[in-house]
Amino acid sequence: MSTSVLIRATMENQGHLHREQIERRDAGRSVLSHLAGQRGRASEAEWRARIERGEVRLDGERAAPEQRLGAGQELTWQRPPWIEPEVPLCAAVLYEDDALLAVAKPRGLPTVPGGGQFLEHTLLAVVRRRAPEASPMHRLGRGTSGVVLFARTAAASRAVQEAFRTRAVRKTYRALCGGRPARDAFAIDAPIGEVPHPLLGSVHAATPEGRPSRSLVRVLERRVGHGECALVEVEIETGRPHQIRIHLAHAGYPLCGDPLYGPGGLPLSGTRALPGDPGYLLHALRLEIVHPMTRQPLSIDCAPPKALRLQASAEREQVASSV
Repeated sequence: MSTSVLIRATMENQGHLHREQIERRDAGRSVLSHLAGQRGRASEAEWRARIERGEVRLDGERAAPEQRLGAGQELTWQRPPWIEPEVPLCAAVLYEDDALLAVAKPRGLPTVPGGGQFLEHTLLAVVRRRAPEASPMHRLGRGTSGVVLFARTAAASRAVQEAFRTRAVRKTYRALCGGRPARDAFAIDAPIGEVPHPLLGSVHAATPEGRPSRSLVRVLERRVGHGECALVEVEIETGRPHQIRIHLAHAGYPLCGDPLYGPGGLPLSGTRALPGDPGYLLHALRLEIVHPMTRQPLSIDCAPPKALRLQASAEREQVASSV
């Protein structure tokens, strides 16, 4: 794999067989209303036609549009091939041995399939062309670049998962945020959970009912010129979805260009942006872990993009204690 080769394919994928186990909250709904309500990319008329063509099955049997769902049943349907959005289909190897593989994910490339758009245009697909056995141990948002760690054996996967579970993995990010933080270093402890979203139903954001979350922020530079902003490094002690974006927005310093999160760490008022929409600058700079096989400390670094490097310009204030 090499970052010197950038592939932007537009050919169709192979389609996908969706499987869903019906939850208790959806029991009693008709097959048609469930699919039309949960899968808004197709209209009710389109779903009815697909069901009547026999493309939707319930517990392996052909489903009917008005058939009622039961909790625990399996609903399956075949999505026809589609053209996925163009993305940078590339990755550079940062570390590799028989147990682990770490790569540099480019900004704009999803880590794994999801969002109804991406199936083969993912980092997982790129990595598995080199190492078919590799499994991702964590994920980065589509708009985030940097280190992603894969396990190549079941034993390594179990050990790395345990390290993440016990917070024995140290992850450091670099970001460009708006505003001018008054302190050179500070912690953010806002809980993160789900809040309403007009298109998705819910997204993760800061909420008192959320799960405990903690980020440690260190200011590297305070920049001026085109609006105030700051270059920061963030170490996350927990790994909640979109944690850095949410926490910095909650503290009053949302990531520059973030189309989704604003004051209070909540979705911007009236926004129709989705979590995967690009625009912000966030980079996974370093991942530190005890190697699952050798038991030796392992630090994997990925150089940040130009916008997230320390500037040489005199038109900024550098925090002397941090460099």
